[in-house]
Amino acid sequence: MTRLNGKTAVITGGATGIGRAAAKRFIEEGAFVFIFGRRQEAIDAAVADLGPNARAVKGSVSDLADLDRLYAAVKAERGTLDIVFANAGAGSQLPLGKITAKHIDETFDTNVKGTIFTVQKALPLMGEGGSIILTGSSAGTTGAPGMSAYSASKAAVRNLARTWAEDLKGTGIRVNVLSPGATATELAKEALGEEGQKIYAAMTPLQRMADPAEIGAVAAFLASSDSSFMTASEVAVDGGLAQL
Repeated sequence: MTRLNGKTAVITGGATGIGRAAAKRFIEEGAFVFIFGRRQEAIDAAVADLGPNARAVKGSVSDLADLDRLYAAVKAERGTLDIVFANAGAGSQLPLGKITAKHIDETFDTNVKGTIFTVQKALPLMGEGGSIILTGSSAGTTGAPGMSAYSASKAAVRNLARTWAEDLKGTGIRVNVLSPGATATELAKEALGEEGQKIYAAMTPLQRMADPAEIGAVAAFLASSDSSFMTASEVAVDGGLAQL
């Protein structure tokens, strides 16, 4: 398929997991992709695997100067930008009673502040037909034990799309949320272990975790003109986890 032929995309958190799977799918569908991540070794490995239509920029979405470098690189090489997949995210467990200010700051700096400035700094390069995709989570709808900060941050991401759809009226730029459930990324498999993966798989009607490529496929749909009459929407790709 070539639904993204000639398009330029930015994917934050693009070195591994969902971001890397989306980058692979975008490139397969004709896009030129800039991946943005914090670990040089990981983004270099990703670009080596993705091939000549991928570039890597090292940085953190919580650092505004890093984001400026990202978009300067996009402008220098491509001139304009068609797709922003604000996918970088962070989260860890701390139950109520043990939550710290540092924990809140780390989570919201990446998931909320990082998402806001990833998108805001991209806008001068975008125009009609542009697509912004925000990574939400089933936890933003259902909540999860010990995940107060993470769940709240993802609920905020969902509202950002609603608000920005209003702010972007007349620009021709769409903004939607892609909300995965449990996904078998490298990080998730390491964190959960074999037994944890079985527990999460059993929570969904499909009785399994998602493959990152399945999330990447939906990101490609939201990036393409196939979703041209969608904005402010949330697409759940969670195996039914938050739907029942």
